[in-house]
Amino acid sequence: MALMVFISFVPVIVLSIFTYSKDNVKEPKSLLFGLFISGFIAAVLVLLIDIILSAVIPDFYVLDNVQEVSFFKLFCSILLEIALVEEFCKWLMIKIIGYQSKDFDQIYDVIVYSVFVSLGFAFLENIFYAAGTSVSVTFYRAIFSIPAHACFGVFMGFFFGLAKIYEKNDKPLSNVYMFYAVLIPTLLHTVYNFCLLADSSWFIIVFLIFMFILYIVAFVLIEKISKSNKLVRDYN
Repeated sequence: MALMVFISFVPVIVLSIFTYSKDNVKEPKSLLFGLFISGFIAAVLVLLIDIILSAVIPDFYVLDNVQEVSFFKLFCSILLEIALVEEFCKWLMIKIIGYQSKDFDQIYDVIVYSVFVSLGFAFLENIFYAAGTSVSVTFYRAIFSIPAHACFGVFMGFFFGLAKIYEKNDKPLSNVYMFYAVLIPTLLHTVYNFCLLADSSWFIIVFLIFMFILYIVAFVLIEKISKSNKLVRDYN
């Protein structure tokens, strides 16, 4: 178990250091630690929601029998059962803790916040999986799942940043971007899981292409926004 925790923690450390290093004006470590821990809270919240929903509407959950459902139903189930619940819970933590923080003064800040919440979530999720799986599965999740969550966080932070830009001058547009902050990561998360659960070798190829593009776009966003050095007040 100690080995599995270590395997899960390595990508978390690497990705958090990389994201943090790109911040021109460093965020308080206490805030980042709180955001990381809030990712744990989001993971527990997802677990509670799943328990409640499975008890209230048991027929809604079909992922235990993925080979017996159509691709369309599988996609919709992943979207609603996994992706939306997980991304909304992370979105909620960022909105409450990061977005409202007095230290959120640069657009890149909220990307850092989102990645730290996502890494906290992914780390605890990986530990949950490690408890009932092998070292090889834990290693796979460390290579793909944890970085994927970090990438979803980059996109979430990007749209949170746009929402902040228009918060004072165009509230309806700000609300649209706030919605995109949960919608886009949810769709990306759905594609990620669908490719793995679709039970087709073709989708494994699609998965690898998808991951490559996801990593590249997330990296470009981090590089571009961190170098812009824009303050929130510059847009207002």
